[in-house]
Amino acid sequence: MQQAVIIGAGPAGLTAALELLRRTGIKPILLESSHEIGGISRTIRYKGNRMDIGGHRFFSKSDRVMQWWIDLMPPEAESDALISYQGRQRVVEIPVDQPQHPPLRGMGPLESEHYTRELEGAEESEAVGHVEAVVTHAPADPDLVMLIRPRKSRIYYLRKFFDYPITLTATTLGNLGAVRTVKVGLSYLKSRVSQIRPEKSLEDFLINRFGRVLYLTFFKSYTEKVWGTPCDQISAEWGAQRIKGLSLTTAVKHFVKKTFTRQSKDLGQKKTDTSLIERFMYPKFGPGQLWEHVADLVREGGGEIHMGWKVNRIHCEGEKVVSVEAVNGAGERRTFAGEYFFSTMPMRELIRSLDAPVPTAVREVSEGLQYRDFITVGLLADRLRVKESDGGLLKDTWIYVQEPDVLLGRLQIFNNWSPHLVADASKVWIGLEYFCYDTDPLWKMADEELKQFAIAEVAKIGILRAEDVSDGHVVRVPKTYPAYFGTYDRFDELREFTDSFENLFLVGRNGMHKYNNQDHSMLTAMAVVDGLVAGRVDKAALWDINTEQEYHEEKK
Repeated sequence: MQQAVIIGAGPAGLTAALELLRRTGIKPILLESSHEIGGISRTIRYKGNRMDIGGHRFFSKSDRVMQWWIDLMPPEAESDALISYQGRQRVVEIPVDQPQHPPLRGMGPLESEHYTRELEGAEESEAVGHVEAVVTHAPADPDLVMLIRPRKSRIYYLRKFFDYPITLTATTLGNLGAVRTVKVGLSYLKSRVSQIRPEKSLEDFLINRFGRVLYLTFFKSYTEKVWGTPCDQISAEWGAQRIKGLSLTTAVKHFVKKTFTRQSKDLGQKKTDTSLIERFMYPKFGPGQLWEHVADLVREGGGEIHMGWKVNRIHCEGEKVVSVEAVNGAGERRTFAGEYFFSTMPMRELIRSLDAPVPTAVREVSEGLQYRDFITVGLLADRLRVKESDGGLLKDTWIYVQEPDVLLGRLQIFNNWSPHLVADASKVWIGLEYFCYDTDPLWKMADEELKQFAIAEVAKIGILRAEDVSDGHVVRVPKTYPAYFGTYDRFDELREFTDSFENLFLVGRNGMHKYNNQDHSMLTAMAVVDGLVAGRVDKAALWDINTEQEYHEEKK
């Protein structure tokens, strides 16, 4: 039997493994350096509470990904929930007494439609159709379900809440004040008349879409908190990939449409820019629940998953990889051979591990790639000082903290992602998110000191009282964000070199050094398996995922 060695058990690696088992005779062998499933899409458990690292909305403009998720975890008690795209419909029934996922071997009627290669382009995708899912029976496992959650995100600035994305509502105008509002309007009009061309930096990208004043007010400080680098030194490609299609104009149009039209039950929201999504699916016990389920299916289907094994040597013969070496915490070494190799490890580590000759220029690019690291501090509190107008708990999932006098970048309220993430429903369970480098003092701070620092920051800006916090937990996640600066402007040199290994496939966020969402990472893995089934992997099309395809960010 042929084998595929998959480095990393995050969304891309696990998707590749399950797709291989479902559609080929290739046995997947996953090597995960940590002891947790899901990568940055894992769920952290702490005293009965659960934390989502970074927040994961289960939404995709790819029909294929949406159906993949629904097959594994159907929506809870949503018999009238429709997932419909592109004007055509299909009903998918998931009976109680049948598995909630397609069989591992062979393709059933459902799969024969949904596993058509999406990389053939939007025209073929439209011809294939799209998914409308109606769950007409209760799930076989009442816990293995998706919740349908409302999306609410706001900006916290000047100790006040602003809508996110920014809309020109009475609240926004009142919070800004008359003088600022006039400046915002004039600046935006100027940006529409006089666009910065070419767009060389993220600063150019944002000013062109929001105007200089709004950029300085709501984007500059937060973005520089995230990246630790001035916006004029970050590639415009970051904006094109993450907030493509969004501008002040689209935000205002969305608000007007939302205000004066009936709300649709369409969970697909195909024509909605990603940053404007109103509803999304979410696993009952956090994103890791789905990926742990996938890992179980991989093992049941005959695949292997080895936890705590870090790959640090990749053996090559000519333009092929033949095996990898991995080491565990006890210092033991093992060699894993295969015919195909999927890598989700950071590209810098991949290049360092290769025993093939690496050109000096390629190594320079690899060593110059930069990553931003991430810390979440979970705090369990009796209450928050800030409340909704009715006196209840804030309804936000995320709050973007724009206050310049704190390092805090973003705040999650886990209660609102899923009430099942909180052990005691009377408590408020929040996550404070910090962006840094692993060389920064913040990263090196002891856990207890970091918890006290975080409590002091949210108390300082009026979110809660320090005395209301009863517990906390710190999670550090290295290399969370691949950066679009450093040697990134020479990235094509690195890509051309790695693509030259015919049986090595780079997938996922760190594997491709690409700021992908979860669904984009999954699609890269699916695309490779598509190619293996067809007899040829189109690596150029693989790199285009989340760059040009209509089904990722916006309709062309």
